[in-house]
Amino acid sequence: MNKRFKLSSLFALLLVTALALSGCNTFSGTSGGGGKQVLNLVELQEPPNLDSAKSTDTVSATLLNNIMEGLYRVGKDGNPVLGIAAAAPQVSPDKKTYTFKLRDAKWSDGKPVTAHDFEYAWKRALDPKTASEYAYILYPVKNAEAFNMGKAKADDVGVKALDDKTLQVTLEQPIPYFLDLLTFPAYLPQRQDIVEKFGEKYALEAKNMVYDGPFVLTSWVHNQSFSVKKNDNYWDKNTVKLQQVNWQIVKDGGTQINLYNTGKLDFTYLPTEFTAKYKNNKDVFNIKESSSWYLEMNQTEKLFQNPKIREAIGLAIDKKTLTDKVEQNGSIPAGGIVPPSIKASGFDDKKKYREVNQDKVQYDPAKAKQLWQEGLKELGMTQDQVPPIHILGDDTTGAKKDLAYLQDQLQRNLGAKIVIDSVPFKERLERGKHQQFDLLYSGWNADYNDPMTFLDLFTSDNSFNRGKWSNKEFDELIAKSKQNPDFKQRFNDLTKAEQILINDHGIVPLYYRTRLGLKQPKIKDWYWNSIGFEYSLKWTYIEE
Repeated sequence: MNKRFKLSSLFALLLVTALALSGCNTFSGTSGGGGKQVLNLVELQEPPNLDSAKSTDTVSATLLNNIMEGLYRVGKDGNPVLGIAAAAPQVSPDKKTYTFKLRDAKWSDGKPVTAHDFEYAWKRALDPKTASEYAYILYPVKNAEAFNMGKAKADDVGVKALDDKTLQVTLEQPIPYFLDLLTFPAYLPQRQDIVEKFGEKYALEAKNMVYDGPFVLTSWVHNQSFSVKKNDNYWDKNTVKLQQVNWQIVKDGGTQINLYNTGKLDFTYLPTEFTAKYKNNKDVFNIKESSSWYLEMNQTEKLFQNPKIREAIGLAIDKKTLTDKVEQNGSIPAGGIVPPSIKASGFDDKKKYREVNQDKVQYDPAKAKQLWQEGLKELGMTQDQVPPIHILGDDTTGAKKDLAYLQDQLQRNLGAKIVIDSVPFKERLERGKHQQFDLLYSGWNADYNDPMTFLDLFTSDNSFNRGKWSNKEFDELIAKSKQNPDFKQRFNDLTKAEQILINDHGIVPLYYRTRLGLKQPKIKDWYWNSIGFEYSLKWTYIEE
């Protein structure tokens, strides 16, 4: 996650490409739940926004997954299971109309969850005034895109509450993975009275929202901690064993390890500087991801509009040393944007995209220096005329180490003056959104299991295209791939699109991320996902 864009029939075709929420890790044991059911976790960043219509990051999505529930939620095996929907929907013969019956579910304040809450939430996310960057994910719904683009009215959108317990959804065209989409935050219900009561402050404080999921947010001390407790009004409360979950927001790696070793945390991500010391520890586990990390260059600036300058930056960075010596967590050097875990959708669903399209990782400091000088000459600049280049990234210990490495590589191999801007996660997202950077250290985790979830980020009109790289042929290939029923041709077009992105140096691929964590053995049935949000706590319990 952590994305943005606008498309039209993206999903109506992606769906045939088997968008499955696969890649689920679990730490399981026999069913149980005795003992003190309080779990203490760590988070590296503040959740920027818990408004499901506006959140775009994995931190917020993970918390929302545990305090809210839509018609469906992601199950233990990574596939959608019934949530607020009482049963599988009735589907029309043309597979365009879904009729859902809602179960007797309540909000945390005791009021019933109704079909009107879903209709309101979906239309609010699509309303242009909401400015939701994730509105596109609702585009499979009839007239959703037209409404979002200001070309239709809210009443034209194909989501209708027929009564309090019946929701009818009409699609633009049949979509095999529609139930998967229903697990995304943008498809969650919202209470109109609560949203309107708090206005701009909605979902920015624990008290400023209501909940219909397994847990209720009870405390949120910004930039320090947040806590949830079991939701006694949750329809499936008997399944929930944990009574309380506490998160401390800790950015410093040494502090994280100290808290874990002194028993104040039951889980922590393993900071890179401690990998060698803990790699054989019995508590270590691998956190698989479907994510890519890369540099975006602000191409609204003259310097980065030059292809040779962009290529020089890519060739000046030794990605293998970055993964082997700095990351030290199993991350893989990247020569593309689509990570190895993503399927070769349409070509061979049994193979991974990178098995078919092997990427080439390049490091050539001599050529980088040559291209840098040639690029400056074309721009009519000398080395002395190049202003300090600011690289923007997060302020965690790990991010700071990465930024320092990138700074050293670019200064050493290009002779450029690089200034590091380490800022809180929320500020990094906001500054990236408004191109307030020269270089942006970015990461993206897959929303669904298809190459499109990465490639679509870099179309000219995608708001997640922070560097504003633009290529007409790339845009045409992506647009064609959203509607192409020939899936092998679609795969070939997506392959070509990635090649254009890389060959034109639209971004600088760095690595495909894997992370390590430390987890107390007493934690059972904790389900992690490599796609979308990170984990579910509905079934988790502590075995003393």
